[in-house]
Amino acid sequence: MFTGIITDIGTIDRVEARGDRRIFVRTDYDMAGVDLGASIACSGVCLTVVDKSGAGEPGWFAADVSGETVSRTPPEQWTAGRRLNLERALKLGEELGGHIVTGHVDGIGTVVGVHPEGDSWKIDIAVPADLAPFVAQKGSITVDGVSLTVNAVADHGATSHFSLNIIPHTQAMTTLGDLQPGAAVNIEIDVLARYLKRMEHYRATA
Repeated sequence: MFTGIITDIGTIDRVEARGDRRIFVRTDYDMAGVDLGASIACSGVCLTVVDKSGAGEPGWFAADVSGETVSRTPPEQWTAGRRLNLERALKLGEELGGHIVTGHVDGIGTVVGVHPEGDSWKIDIAVPADLAPFVAQKGSITVDGVSLTVNAVADHGATSHFSLNIIPHTQAMTTLGDLQPGAAVNIEIDVLARYLKRMEHYRATA
């Protein structure tokens, strides 16, 4: 479980084709404090550490990306040179600074607009219509692993658009400052919205 508060930006150094795709990620994390088998969210995708740097080495870790994960995320995400928003799993007793994030991607969004607003940026993202019921004004959403607040939502037939405000701190501490129109991003809806939708469906069919 995660909070959507990014603590490092990693870079994929190389990718090995195995039964699954194994990525090797360069990071500033002190890997001495990260156990094999630990979970790290990589741009919103929960992955398991299967190998890591030794004592005194520059920080890196390896994780296996399954075919299922590749199919549900932007195709260019798991390539050498790609920068990833990193977050270690939440520990009991730590501050919940964002919102509850599972690290399971619900869909792929597409950036349709980037506009300056003061020192911040307004980013508009289109998502498939099936995600629209889970996106609410002033609700929480996760974009490439970053916990954000939805400013506005508008439905456009087969897609829905929502807007976000990206403050300078978020631009500097995540990869969201690099987003341009046409970019594909991982979307995770608020887990509470997911359960509320399920309850609504159950009541309608009961």
